[in-house]
Amino acid sequence: MEMNHERLIDGQPKDEEKPLDRALRPTSFEEFPGQTKVKEKLKVFVEAARLRQEPLDHTLLCGPPGLGKTTLAHIIAHCMGVDIRATSGPALHRKGDLAAILTSLRPNTVFFIDEIHRLNRDVEEYLYSAMEDYHLDIISGEGLGARTMRFKLAPFTLIGATTRAGLLKAPFRDRFGILERLSFYDRAALKEILFRSAGLLQVKLDEAGADEIARRSRGTPRVANRLLKRVHDYALVKGDGVIHGKLASFALDQLEVDQLGLDHMDRRILYLIEHKFSGGPVGIDTMAAALSEEPDTLEEVYEPFLIQEGLLQKTPRGRTITEISKKHLQMLAQQGIAFV
Repeated sequence: MEMNHERLIDGQPKDEEKPLDRALRPTSFEEFPGQTKVKEKLKVFVEAARLRQEPLDHTLLCGPPGLGKTTLAHIIAHCMGVDIRATSGPALHRKGDLAAILTSLRPNTVFFIDEIHRLNRDVEEYLYSAMEDYHLDIISGEGLGARTMRFKLAPFTLIGATTRAGLLKAPFRDRFGILERLSFYDRAALKEILFRSAGLLQVKLDEAGADEIARRSRGTPRVANRLLKRVHDYALVKGDGVIHGKLASFALDQLEVDQLGLDHMDRRILYLIEHKFSGGPVGIDTMAAALSEEPDTLEEVYEPFLIQEGLLQKTPRGRTITEISKKHLQMLAQQGIAFV
C-alpha cells in the first residue's frame, strides 16, 4: 500500500546513501552550517578538554533523524585529534560485544553509539561503571566458582545519538555531562548546505533552485541532499543540467513533495482528521486503524514534523488539525492534488 513505500522526505538514512553521506560530511565546526548555539557550546567544551589534556565529557545528542548528530560526533573526534569508534544500539546485543569494544579503545577515543535508546537494558547498565570510573567487572565461571575480574579501561568519551531521549533511563541519562538537542534547520542554513553539497557533487545550482529545494526539505539536511540528487536527475533529463527555480518546482511536484515538504502520507493524515473526523480530536489508535498503520510509526515518523510546523496539535483528547492545515489542504485541492 502507498503508506508503506520508502519516503523520499524521511530523515532516516538509507543504506545506499551512506557513501554519499560520508562524502558530504563536514570535518570541522566551521564547515557545519546551522545549529549555531549547539556548535558554539561544543567548540568551547572541546577546546577546554584539549587544554586540560583530558577526554571530553560524555555527550548525548538528541533530535530528529537527519540533523547531523553523527556528523557532530565525527567533528568532535577530529577536533580533539582522536580516533572514533562507531556502532549502534541494536548492534550491541550482549555485554560481551560491549566489553570487546571498550577494552580495545585507545586513550581519549570517541566511542559513538547511534540509536542509543535501543540498547539492550543489560548492556546499558553495564555501561554505567565504564562511563563513571573507566572499568568493567567481568564475571567468569558459574555458581560457587564464579569470580569477578575488574578490567581497567582507557579514558574515553561516549557520544550517544538518539531521536527519543525520553526512553533512556534517568540513571543512564544523568551520566552524560553534556546534553544537547538539535533542532530543525531554517531555510538559510539549508541553502548553505545545498550549495556546499552541489559544489562537492559538481551540480549546477542557482539561488532560486536552492531556495525551492530548501523550502521543501522539512528543515533536514539529509532530506535536502536527497532532494538535490533527485532534482538533479530531472535537470539532466528534462532541462539543461542546471537546477533553477522553475525546474526544481516542477521536479518536486513530480516527486509529490509539496510546498511545505509534505508527502502523500502526511497529506492523508491531515485529510483524514479534517474530513473523516471533523478536524479532531481523534485518538492515535483510531487514526492508526483508519490509515492501516502502526500507532508507534505515526508518533515517531510522521507526527514530529507536522507538530513542529503547526499543522497538527496533540491534546489530552487526541489529535486536531490547525487552521494552517485547513488552508494548505484547500490550496492543494484547488491544484487538483489527490489525498487518497
